[in-house]
Amino acid sequence: MTDYAVEIRNVTKTFPLVTANDDVTLLVEKGEIHALVGENGAGKSTLMNILYGLLQPDSGSLTIDGKQVSFNGPGDAITAGIGMVHQHFMLIPPLTVAENVVLGQEPNRRGLIDMPTAIRTVQALSDQYGLKVDPTAKVETLSVGIEQRIEIIKVLYRGADVLILDEPTAVLAPQEVEEFFEILKALKAQGKTIIFITHKLHEVMAISDRVTVMRLGKMVGAVKTADTSTAEIATLMVGRQVLLQVDRGSAKPGDTVLSVTGLEALDNKALPALKGVDLSVRAGEILGIAGVEGNGQTELVEVITGLRPATKGEVQLAGKTIDGLSPRAVRAHGVGHIPEDRHRRGLVLEYTVADNTILGIHYHPPFVKSRGVDVLDPGAIVAKAERLVAEFDIRPTDPLNPAGNLSGGNQQKVVVAREMDQQPQLLIAAQPTRGVDVGSIEFIHKRLIEARDGGTAVLVISADLEEVLSLSDRIAVIYEGEIVGELAPEEATEERLGLLMTGAS
Repeated sequence: MTDYAVEIRNVTKTFPLVTANDDVTLLVEKGEIHALVGENGAGKSTLMNILYGLLQPDSGSLTIDGKQVSFNGPGDAITAGIGMVHQHFMLIPPLTVAENVVLGQEPNRRGLIDMPTAIRTVQALSDQYGLKVDPTAKVETLSVGIEQRIEIIKVLYRGADVLILDEPTAVLAPQEVEEFFEILKALKAQGKTIIFITHKLHEVMAISDRVTVMRLGKMVGAVKTADTSTAEIATLMVGRQVLLQVDRGSAKPGDTVLSVTGLEALDNKALPALKGVDLSVRAGEILGIAGVEGNGQTELVEVITGLRPATKGEVQLAGKTIDGLSPRAVRAHGVGHIPEDRHRRGLVLEYTVADNTILGIHYHPPFVKSRGVDVLDPGAIVAKAERLVAEFDIRPTDPLNPAGNLSGGNQQKVVVAREMDQQPQLLIAAQPTRGVDVGSIEFIHKRLIEARDGGTAVLVISADLEEVLSLSDRIAVIYEGEIVGELAPEEATEERLGLLMTGAS
């Protein structure tokens, strides 16, 4: 008889207008690494939020280690041995590793926090699972790879036997991913059970024992990883055959559109973020910039798009200097911008899809009745939105639906549609497929290639090396605010790029 660590049986969860989980059964064996995959909106997050006590099911049952349970909150799940590491880390940068780990469950002695015990406990967990973390280091001084390990120690400290990992490799360099997988193997060897949520199918094949696929709120397949392939998993996820490798053909580059020379800028803490960046992008080509997040990519994009001042250097667009211009003026010069954070910079979630498709051009006819008159024309706005919804396959198709009601992949399509529809000279795509499912990734990649082939200069900034290698005609690597290498795709390997990304020559 199979020994299950987690049994989710016949769970249904509905929200207004949508059934997120429809009679879902997920069985996870003890001591296995179990991958959970599916498109955005497939119901994975809802199911894991039920398992972690953040949501309660409308019907169905949860059984943990053979005992049926009912969770009223994450505290109940933690008590039952469930731990969750979220995609966005929940650490307090000024605190030490040990302080972050024990926060809320501090050891005490005579009514005072016992930090020596906390440090010893964290060190013991680090040693036991090969996590290699200094308990006394401040989190703000550490790499994202180490932050990932701290999050794991946090759930282990709270007694987790089942770890839910949500997109755990999203911000890691290839070498960090390899080290992370070794950590997962060590956790498995010591009896831990891991549920691994990811969009990266090659990682599913590399690390999981079994994989469960969800689509449109239903469970559509559960197989041993050794008995399947990335193509089969993708087909189950999307319901059709998916092109996993973009067919980009050869670029036909023309004149230089973007020229960045000696660019320097400060970050939000007034520390140097860019240290003399030089790069160029020509019409009809894609320049991909690879790098571990936090090495100046954000500041580079913000300077080019007018969101951050440069302290030195120059940005030219088709021979005209644009650094120092406002974001509106930069856009008016022909720059499109798919931002790295669609919620913070790409969309107003409370606005309708239609209203989001005109952001940045909302003051132009035909969306205003005449220049200088702040009266919007709803008919023109909806007409544009209907065209883009059809052209970019945005679902649901109602342009009056609030953008916040869409899945992540469809929200991203709204941003991509708006920016590409302006036919910019330069299109900056920062993390263009972050948190997006394989079907939407395929679609967005095709549109980026189409923009290139239409003569647009495309600058792609991505922490996903597979994406950079798949799309780029040239690849530059950024490390600590400097371009440390530029390679042609045929000479670039994940290992070579990964070494450059982490500062190795």
